[in-house]
Amino acid sequence: MAASTDSQVADIPPSAANPAAHAPPPASRPHRRSWAPYLLSAPGIALFAVLLLVPLAMTFLLSLNSFSFYGGIADVWQFDNYIDILTDSYFHEVFLRTFRIAAVVTVLCALFGAPEAYILRRMDSPWRGLCLLIVLGPLLISVVSRTLGWALLFGSTGLVNQGLMALGLIATPIEFMYTETGVVIALTHVLVPFMVLSVWASLQRLDPQVENAALSLGAGPLTVMRRVVLPQIVPGILSGSIIVFALAASAFATPAIIGGRRLKVAATLAYDEFLNTLNWPLGATVAVLLLLANIVIIVGCNRLVERRYKQVFE
Repeated sequence: MAASTDSQVADIPPSAANPAAHAPPPASRPHRRSWAPYLLSAPGIALFAVLLLVPLAMTFLLSLNSFSFYGGIADVWQFDNYIDILTDSYFHEVFLRTFRIAAVVTVLCALFGAPEAYILRRMDSPWRGLCLLIVLGPLLISVVSRTLGWALLFGSTGLVNQGLMALGLIATPIEFMYTETGVVIALTHVLVPFMVLSVWASLQRLDPQVENAALSLGAGPLTVMRRVVLPQIVPGILSGSIIVFALAASAFATPAIIGGRRLKVAATLAYDEFLNTLNWPLGATVAVLLLLANIVIIVGCNRLVERRYKQVFE
């Protein structure tokens, strides 16, 4: 009797045993588009448009006007200012100097900031907080005050030259003021904390046991740094480089004080065109071209690094 019951159960098809297996799917509800994200982000978008996009659009429209010393600004629509800048060797030299200084400052900040962030990450708790405060302390001081401090150090009678001369390393003062070297040193001091913060954020995701595992498998310290640590902190170095390059290329106070009027960069050139010669359209053109060049360089470098370290960014 039990055997016949088992055979009857075995003969029951799966569809009959489990009716829900072949049941038609329930009618899906119509997809309703939610407007909540757009409504929540509307105030931020409006603030962004008013404070950033509208001034940029007005600056671009101003760059299309013309200027004459006797007639002032003429409300016309033409690209003469762009043609003048793109065809004049003087403006080429100014923009080349601007991006050369920004590139050197970015490289120096990466060379100093990345190891500094790594050392801070490996420090014990009491010393880590103290050293991090020392690194970030300059951000609490006005950039003008810091730059004036560097001007006092760089002068012919400043502490740097007097110290080198007292040690017998130089016979005459080194010209730091009104040179690219002085501007690069001052900008590196101003911007290196941004690189430290960016690399520090990447190091927070790095497990120290991974380094210990590599060392236990026979890898040397340099190999661990090159094959384990460096690929992990590339996003931090990239984001820090973007911030540093953009700030260095558009810096005004440091090049104006350390570089003076003889060492023109794009920011000081736009300032002179706006306030000294009163050629607002040409100054607006310089500002627009500086912004566009920054965007092209930063996005291009970002694409190259992301393609090279694709696995890290994924």
